Amino acid sequence: MRRLNPRYIRIAGIVLACILIVILISGFVAYSKREALLQKVIYKAKAKARNDYNLDVKIGSAHFTGLSEVAFNNISIVPDGRDSLLRINKLIVDVKLMPLVLGDVKLSDVTLEDGFLSLTNVKGVKNFDFLFKKKKQNTESKGKVDLADLSYRLINQVLYKVPENLDLKNFSISYQEDTTRVSLLAKTAVIDDGDLKSTINVNNGESTWHLMGKMHASDKDIDVKLYADGKKIELPIIEKKFKAKLNADTITTRLTKVEKDGDETRIFSYWGAHNLLINHAGLSTQDIIIPNGAIDANIFIGENYLSLDSTSTIHFKKITAHPFIKYTLNPVKIYELKVNTGWLNAQDVFDSFPVGMFESLDGMKVSGKLNYALNFYMNKNQVDSLKFDSRLDKEDFKILKFGKADLTKLNKPFVYVPYEKGKPMGPHLIGPENPEFTPLNRIPADMRNAIMTAEDPSFYRHNGFVEQSIRSSIVTDFKEKKFVRGGSTISMQLVKNAFLSRNKTLSRKIEEILIVWLIENNRLMSKNRMLEVYFNIIEWGRDIYGIHEAARFYFGKNPSELTLGESIYLASIVPNPKAGLYAFNGDGTLRRGLHGYFNLIGRLMASKGLVARDTSAYGFYNVRLREGLRRAAPVDTTAALDSTILQQNPDAMPVDEPEKKLNFFQRLFGGGKKDSTDKDDDKIDSAEIRKQREKEEKKERKRKEKQRRDELRERGLF
Repeated sequence: MRRLNPRYIRIAGIVLACILIVILISGFVAYSKREALLQKVIYKAKAKARNDYNLDVKIGSAHFTGLSEVAFNNISIVPDGRDSLLRINKLIVDVKLMPLVLGDVKLSDVTLEDGFLSLTNVKGVKNFDFLFKKKKQNTESKGKVDLADLSYRLINQVLYKVPENLDLKNFSISYQEDTTRVSLLAKTAVIDDGDLKSTINVNNGESTWHLMGKMHASDKDIDVKLYADGKKIELPIIEKKFKAKLNADTITTRLTKVEKDGDETRIFSYWGAHNLLINHAGLSTQDIIIPNGAIDANIFIGENYLSLDSTSTIHFKKITAHPFIKYTLNPVKIYELKVNTGWLNAQDVFDSFPVGMFESLDGMKVSGKLNYALNFYMNKNQVDSLKFDSRLDKEDFKILKFGKADLTKLNKPFVYVPYEKGKPMGPHLIGPENPEFTPLNRIPADMRNAIMTAEDPSFYRHNGFVEQSIRSSIVTDFKEKKFVRGGSTISMQLVKNAFLSRNKTLSRKIEEILIVWLIENNRLMSKNRMLEVYFNIIEWGRDIYGIHEAARFYFGKNPSELTLGESIYLASIVPNPKAGLYAFNGDGTLRRGLHGYFNLIGRLMASKGLVARDTSAYGFYNVRLREGLRRAAPVDTTAALDSTILQQNPDAMPVDEPEKKLNFFQRLFGGGKKDSTDKDDDKIDSAEIRKQREKEEKKERKRKEKQRRDELRERGLF
């Protein structure tokens, strides 16, 4: 073995000795100058807060009480012209000397007593908005906020100031937004070498929370769990502000890494909840419960965008999925969403439905595999170029057992009970034993073709969904900033009426889509049978269900006697059946607002060879309301008669010579200048006539309901 040269050993010893001397000298200088250095750092921090963020920072006293321990008293931070943000009575921190020499303050141990952090947002004025602003000079020179830089700085500002050892007593955090307020009082919070334990009093004793886990914040390594004593974690402020109930048994979060990669800030985190409960009128009519849900959320932030990267994973009971969400802010807003589950065991998918959703499918047994993929892309400045592709693929998929709802029940006679505002109406027997049941071959071709042209032109060709129709609905709804069209096919309307409630919730809509997919893709019903049931159950007016009742109510006819014009009229009121009588003048003729609609539907039918072309608006002038309903027909030109086909084919809207000066919507739905006939009709109508009509309708409904129940009892079906 070769021996080291003694000369080299002596040189190494001299170097180490020099380094040690430098360290000792630096330490002595730092110790002797520490008070001056501390005051200098405090002065710089206060000046920086004032110049960059308009914060008035005051410290009653600050001095060393040990080798590296500093005691502060009476700290306050008040944003200029805003409510007080922070007050701390006593704060003792152990400051690391070397960072202090370099002009920075890094905390080691912290003792805090009697503190108060108040976040306020009153009439849009926030006392914490400085957190989201760049420095004055940078804002003026650059003009735009770099989100990647902002987020990275903000995260580091927060995490860098969390010590590895903490002894906290009585620190209160409150948030107030106008009249809504929530307060959290940390009675105790201890971090012992990264181990966190904390007890939190919520809203003056409303509940007690506990926060515990690992907290190595400066290393960006956090793993904590939140739970409450004897109850769920819940904040009433959420229900009050968003009209939503949200709570859970436990909430777990982890932060594993934060890095700056080029122009992108990347945050790697985990969020999970046990027995998460959600209740919102827009989601479901009842509580939605997720026993176990979690997401590995990898959040990437660029200069002008926020994104949930596709490496993220959603864990939901037995299934997983990989979402991608990206929101680009400038120079134009772009929305992107992608989801890909990969091939999943089909039964695992059905077993993973949340409690409180899709009740009709509860208990369903299936086999095979399923794969769901979604691709959504929308440029706000080019909404009409929206990209939307949603598909659920199957492999050897079979239904072994139905859940609560037998999805084949429509193939045989069944009792249909419509609901109105959550209340059941009179039952209807859908089958040949009911004299009002109309088989498909007894419904005129014009009636069938008018409905399909208006509601679902490709009914016999699609598998339950028309992506172009859904795409057009999204575009229209986005432009109008509200839900104005749904893009439902006849299959979807049938399922909604036959299996589901009328509640307009996201849960009901998804359930509708799932049932349609199951029926159409597994051929549980023929197209002819679907159309036959559809004609016999859909609503055509107040308590008017099915084509037989509609033909009798409006025209005093059997369905087989309906003309082309009467068929087009009935098709026009399907989207808004309760407004059906508003289409008529007092003498039983149709209002002029529907003239263009008749031409549109008629010309589309003629283009497919379903009817002959004509110049008389395809029967518009021959439609007459049943005499018993005339003059009782309410006059209200503001009640718009809508139809999916009008919105799908706006360019096909014909322009009638007498109405060239009217705008597009006036041509479709009426409005604009009224002619003298309309004015005379307005005078004919009166509150007494409407009241009498409503009274007669109510009496007739009760009679029909009793008759239906008696007939069903006689047959042993009710």
